Amino acid sequence: MGAASSTKKNIAHSDLLAFAAALLKAGGFAAHQADQTAEILVWANLRGIDSHGVLRIPRYVEMVELGLINPSAEISEVTSKGAMCVVDADCSPGAVAMNYATRMALLRADDHGLGWCSVRGMTHAGAIGFYAERIAKQGRVAIVMTASKPLMVYFGSRAEGVSTNPLAIAAPTLDPNRPLLLDMSTAAVALGKIMAAKDAGVAIPPGWGVDQTGQETTDPAKVKAVLPMAGPKGSGLSLMIEVLASVLSGNPLVAAALNRGGDPGANGLVVALDPTAFCSDTSFAGSVSELCEAIKKLPPAVDTEGLYLPGERGFNEMERRLRSGIPVPAGTLSRLAALASKLGISVAQALQ
Repeated sequence: MGAASSTKKNIAHSDLLAFAAALLKAGGFAAHQADQTAEILVWANLRGIDSHGVLRIPRYVEMVELGLINPSAEISEVTSKGAMCVVDADCSPGAVAMNYATRMALLRADDHGLGWCSVRGMTHAGAIGFYAERIAKQGRVAIVMTASKPLMVYFGSRAEGVSTNPLAIAAPTLDPNRPLLLDMSTAAVALGKIMAAKDAGVAIPPGWGVDQTGQETTDPAKVKAVLPMAGPKGSGLSLMIEVLASVLSGNPLVAAALNRGGDPGANGLVVALDPTAFCSDTSFAGSVSELCEAIKKLPPAVDTEGLYLPGERGFNEMERRLRSGIPVPAGTLSRLAALASKLGISVAQALQ
């Protein structure tokens, strides 16, 4: 893993977005699927979450080739009762399915004060903070989570037993462009960060992943499974997200994979809450802002650069990258260029 492989090139947001959409369309995505997927991938890159950015495109295209993503997918409602609904994604790209669930949750929150939309049978959803942010910008509180096959070691085992379930919670503040936004994984690290380290040609820290023998490794190319955050707390939280996002929606994933093997796909859950259903006034956003200000006033620990609220680093990074461009590792650019050549499309001038 040499220094040359870790070099990066800054690419303008609009150029990377257009290139990502073109690759996905040429790779078999329907036009609307490609546009929605490119938007969330580049959103992740803008916020510095490169593990969930455009480096995912070659795998997404491969999933179309393997029949795991359905370019002709039609999302349909399975069941509906009051504020709740379950939809079948028909193996559509995760971004399309989760955008649909976000709209349904918001509509139901308007009617009931609460909107709960479960999605079953979708594919990788990307950085789910994207959907939580959309809800919070509508003045609602968001809870978003996704589930997939086992990718993470269950605490006490040396084998994958649970998913690396992402969880995002967001709340509006007085700044409409900066909600309070927690976007995390139950793993010690997102699997995509290991992919990013591999693209950048750098080692990973101890405690991130294990190899095929169950031993910890710092070589991203040897990682077979990731480790849970906070030991039993991380794997326990993942297990309960599987209950909420999969078992409750009638589409269990972990048990199916452990008992029968294969990849059963992914599920999602989007919840939107209207603050006015809990308190009659409209001061919720102001109260959240007051809470944020109180936290920011806490004395910083020694040798720290200051306190950051959930999502704050991402918003700061987004502002920087919108101005100066998105730094993309050479390894990622090389794989995207190779895919473009395979698909017969020209590489955007910005990426050459």
